[in-house]
Amino acid sequence: MPIATEIIAISEDTDALVRHADFPSHYVASRHVDIWLPPGYGLDPATRYPVVYMHDGQNLFDPAIAYSGVPWDVDAAVKVLMRTTGMAGVIVVGAWNSPARRREYMPLNGFAAMHRARRARFVVAHGGPPTSDTYLRFMVEELKPFVDTHYRTRPDAENTVVMGSSLSGLLSLYALEAYPHVFGGAGCVSTHWPGGGNRLVDAMGRALPRAGRHRLYFDFGTETIDAPYEPYQRRFDGYVRAAGYTPGRDWLTLKFEGAEHSERSWRERVYLPLRFLLNRDGQD
Repeated sequence: MPIATEIIAISEDTDALVRHADFPSHYVASRHVDIWLPPGYGLDPATRYPVVYMHDGQNLFDPAIAYSGVPWDVDAAVKVLMRTTGMAGVIVVGAWNSPARRREYMPLNGFAAMHRARRARFVVAHGGPPTSDTYLRFMVEELKPFVDTHYRTRPDAENTVVMGSSLSGLLSLYALEAYPHVFGGAGCVSTHWPGGGNRLVDAMGRALPRAGRHRLYFDFGTETIDAPYEPYQRRFDGYVRAAGYTPGRDWLTLKFEGAEHSERSWRERVYLPLRFLLNRDGQD
């Protein structure tokens, strides 16, 4: 089936935002997919780029469609990193969420570990059990092959990162655990551990791949929805250490005092996971 393509914006820096409207899938409802191409992409046909796959794609670039009118401004963050670190650039793929967001983003391994009553409440509240496994099949079997075919990517796991915030932070971790041969890094921003509690933390902690081929980034604030996150994150950090990850080398967990659970907060620090997860040549 042909996929509709629209150029949303081309800046003076020659970066571009491309929208593939109503991207079809055998696994999930169709949705828009926005793809940002870095400055210089159209100038050198020999250059290939790492790719960051992000969820909640409508919140990444455009204030007109972002939740609360504040986008992450991922494009601006990448351009700053290109200027300050010499990074050649990165392609950012943002798949929009759907009305079934909570079902699509709740990790199935964590859900299965939850108390029966908590699972039942989720099913009643959201119209069914999680469908995160089928969402990940959409990403891995449909979206990624399309991106690798139509754009100049570096398709190996070392150059493929998945990232999100809140519940999609959990999903990003689940993606790396379910497909460690596809995703080399996961950026989990304001990870919503209370969505499943300690049983989810333990189930996802036990599913971590051993250290050596992956990078993990976690962070949390201390205000609004982020306020109760720290004990869960520290519990999960214990599993990260046990799996052999080393702080500053292939794993970071950062705390941001006074930061709230919002796109505004994530915009202020999105350069940190990008820099860490894409910096394969050195330390921070």
